[in-house]
Order: sequence, then C-alpha cells, then structure tokens
Amino acid sequence: MEQSERRAEAGLGEDGSLLLPMARTGPRFWLFVSLLVGVALWGFFAWSTQLRRGLFVTGLNVPVYWGLYITNFVFFIGISHAGTLISAILRLAHAEWRRPITRAAEVITVLVLFFGLGCVILDLGRPDRALNVILHGNFTSPLLWDVASISTYLTASTIYLYLPLIPDIAILRDHFQGRHAFYRALALGWTGTPKQRRRLEKAIAVMAVIVIPIAISVHTVVSWVFAMTVQPMWHSTIFGPYFVVGAIFSGIAAIIIAMAAIRRAYHLEAYLKPIHFNNLGLLLLVFTLLWFYFTFAEFLTTYYGGEPMHMAVFLSKTEGKFSPYFWIMVVTCFLVPFALLANNRTRRTVWGCVAASLSVEVGMWLERFLIVVPSLSNPRLPLTASSYTPSWVEWSLFAAFISCFILLYAVFTKLFPIVSIWEIREGREHAVSEVTTRIESYLPDALEATHG
Repeated sequence: MEQSERRAEAGLGEDGSLLLPMARTGPRFWLFVSLLVGVALWGFFAWSTQLRRGLFVTGLNVPVYWGLYITNFVFFIGISHAGTLISAILRLAHAEWRRPITRAAEVITVLVLFFGLGCVILDLGRPDRALNVILHGNFTSPLLWDVASISTYLTASTIYLYLPLIPDIAILRDHFQGRHAFYRALALGWTGTPKQRRRLEKAIAVMAVIVIPIAISVHTVVSWVFAMTVQPMWHSTIFGPYFVVGAIFSGIAAIIIAMAAIRRAYHLEAYLKPIHFNNLGLLLLVFTLLWFYFTFAEFLTTYYGGEPMHMAVFLSKTEGKFSPYFWIMVVTCFLVPFALLANNRTRRTVWGCVAASLSVEVGMWLERFLIVVPSLSNPRLPLTASSYTPSWVEWSLFAAFISCFILLYAVFTKLFPIVSIWEIREGREHAVSEVTTRIESYLPDALEATHG
C-alpha cells in the first residue's frame, strides 16, 4: 500500500508508467506567481507611460532608432528556434533520449515568439501602426518578409506543440472530472485506437519536416533586416548562418535551464536524468565552437578589410566604449561554456550544464546588443555619432516580458504534462532486444521514480 502511494505521488501507475507529472499548487507557487504578476504590472505601468508620453521616455534617438527593444526581439526569436528545431531534428533522427524533453522545448518556442513580436510593437511606439505592415505592405521590404516568416513559424510551431499533446489531454480528460469539459474539447475525441495513433504519428512526422526549414528561414530573414542595409558591420553575407547558429545556441541553453527548473520544482529527477543534460551539454558545446568560428570569421574579415566606417564600429567594440560588453560576451559565450563542457563528462553534470547555459544566455543577449547599438551609433550618413543608454521604461518592459514568459510557462505545466506521458510509455514498449539497455537508460523506472 505504501509503495503504491509513493508511485502515485511520483506520477506512476502500478506498472511504473508515467501518469501525471503535475505537482500540486501550494503556497510557494502562489507566492512565486504573485512576484511574477507584480513585475508584469510594473511593466504595464511603464508601457502606459510610453503610450502617454511617446518614445521620448526611452533612450532611443537619432540615429540609434533601434535599441533594447530590437535587441530583445532578436534575442527572443533566437531562443524560440531550439525548441521546435531541436525537437523536430531529434524526432526525425529517432533519438530515444528526446522523449522526456521534447515538450519542455516545444512550449518555449510557442510562448517566447509572442514576446518577440511584442518587442516590435513596443519599438513602434504606437501599436496601431503595426497594421500598416499588413494594410500597406511593401513586398520588397525585409520587414514584411519578417512578419510573414514569423507568423508562419508561430502557426506551425503551435500545431507541432498541440499534436503530441492530444493523447496526454485525453488522459487528463479521464482523470480530472473537474476540468472534463475543457480537456474533452481539446482531446478531439481521442481514444487511442491504432488508426488514430497511425494518423497522429504521420501528422507529427510531417510537421517535424515542415518546421525545420521554416525555423531556419525565420532567423535568416531576421538577419536580413540588418544585412540588407548598408550600415557598417551589418551589410554582410555571413549574417544569415551566423544568426541561425546563434539562435540554436541560445535556444539549447534555454531548454537546459527550463529542464533544470521543472526537474527541481516537480521532482522529475527520474525522468529528466543526468544523461539528458549530458547530451544537451554536448550539443551546447558543439554550438559554442560554431559560435566562436562565425564570430571570429566576422571580425577577422572586417579587420583585414580595414574599411574606415566598418573599422570605426569594430574598434568601438574591441577597444572603445562597447569593449566591456564585447569581452564579457567572449567570456560568457565561449570561455565559460567551453571550460565547463569540454573538459570531461564529470563537468557536464546537471548544474554544470545549467551554469554554462546561464552564461550563454547572458553572452547571447550581449551579442544581440552589440549587433544593434554600435552600428547605429556610428552611422554611415554624415550625422554626429550618438550615445544610447536604455531608460527605466525599456528595462522594466524587458523584465516584464521575462516574468510573463516564466508565468505562462508555469501555468502550462499546471494544466498539461510537461513530460510527454504517451511518448514515455511508447519508449518503454520500444525497449526490447539489443537496444533495451540503451533506451532504458533514458527512461525512468518505478523504483527510481518513487525515490525521486
């Protein structure tokens, strides 16, 4: 009897299969939510101040007409990539270790895209002007390409998140009578028949193929918003792949941080194992090296060319007023993650990967800032170079977006399983013959889960 109760608390059935990895809502959760809501309300106050007084309350000026808002736009859109992209690639590659982590990654994609789009609205000053892109769109403008690609990506990513949720929603429908109508509507009549399973698996496979080129195109188009101009150090052919690599780099780091958070909050140690963090840590290490390669290539070609306008931006980053941010970026994007992840497997622990990921997120935000602000501060046009300092309004809205993202992510984990129930069960069914040990090393067992 005691063992059955422990299994139930761990979200396991009598056979050790995963049931409902959703923790109860306690006082600490509501305190956490209250703090996030407080930050969000402060951000709303800051936005109302901007709406009343205009962009004058920000640090934006001529020629630095893009600042923290566009930095955050590129940052959020970048984080969204790894969620769907990594999940889709791992599905198509039949990587069994993906099963406990795919949903945590896919949720990041859908949620963070809204905040990326919100940053553009903030930068416009007047939200109603966003309609001009649709009503009076210029098809030769990369801005319109950006709107089209992100809208397509958001639609595809939402479908890709929803499809694997359907079997789990059906389980919730059968276990939570108080929310029966809500889950019944979302379950779409799922009963788990072989015909339904075949159709679902085919639909997921098709969407996995579709979202990969869409995801790559999105950040390529985002880079073209910069590269299609003649601003110093923007007009470069390397920006497309450079932005895509950076997006996946920051996205993998975001997945690791989110996994560690839900692992600790919901006691999912039996499902999100060190081996998952080790594998993601290896991916993060690969993209650490790729990021360094692209960054080195960009700065080497700029330095070797010696074009005066480009060199002005180059020197402002490497030894001028932006140099502290640049060298912190190099340390946090390369030296720290490389030291933590490349030495040996003992360093790629859960918290070692989290430390490397936090460092990467700081560095990648700085990279976006260093792409946007220094070039605009040294314009090609005969204008006086200007300085830019973000105001309290911009920082408040950035903090509010982060808080809202965390809040929505937490709410999702309370409404739906953040670990895919049916995929874990399917993984157990596949753990046969010569691959049994390899697959089971990624999956929880009843005894381990009850002690988790």
